[in-house]
Amino acid sequence: MIPLKDENPTRRVAWLTLALIAGNFCVYAWEVRQSSHLLVPLASPALRAVVQGFGVVPARLAALQDPARGALDIGALLTLVTSTFLHGSLLHLLGNMLYLWIFGNNVEDAMGPARFLVFYFLCGSVAALSQVVADPASALPMVGASGAIAGVLGAYLVLFPRANILVLVWLFIFVRVVRVPALLMLGLWFVYQLAAAGRGGSGIAWYAHIGGFLVGALLAPVLARPARRRWRR
Repeated sequence: MIPLKDENPTRRVAWLTLALIAGNFCVYAWEVRQSSHLLVPLASPALRAVVQGFGVVPARLAALQDPARGALDIGALLTLVTSTFLHGSLLHLLGNMLYLWIFGNNVEDAMGPARFLVFYFLCGSVAALSQVVADPASALPMVGASGAIAGVLGAYLVLFPRANILVLVWLFIFVRVVRVPALLMLGLWFVYQLAAAGRGGSGIAWYAHIGGFLVGALLAPVLARPARRRWRR
């Protein structure tokens, strides 16, 4: 199921969500300019150092637990934020930004821009750390906003479980746009992440999605404004 839009109006323009989307596109444009590759810029050798430096490397963060290291690696901690703006391909970027726009505007509306900004990067950080805990020896860098966006999905599920989502259902020759409640769509999304994490071996940070979703669901009732702490159609 591919979400197309939700039937859940907001009271104001979600400027912060728009700014995050614009920031992600600007960084991607920089990646393309550095690599001269529109579809998969991070496959270019020219950007390998960027990925290693600004992506989350589980082994690098796991090493922070070692008391013998001495000075704290501030750069490793900053990758919890910088990694959310890097994307490996155009499809990776477009998919993430589609989900962020559909679900992020309502969550921002419920929390307000300041709280939403803290919420977004906190979810992204916890998501990345979840993958670090799951695979602490990995030297493969993680990039993408999907961990933070998973937190947005978890918050949306808690705040607006009955909101209708228009989704494109594509199954072989069966193609149709249907209306489903957020509880069903996002619930199935989360179950899929659990199942995929159990299989492993795909190169996708499934545990980051799971961790981000759970922390987003837990933080939503705390950070949402009192008037928005209710279920809505």
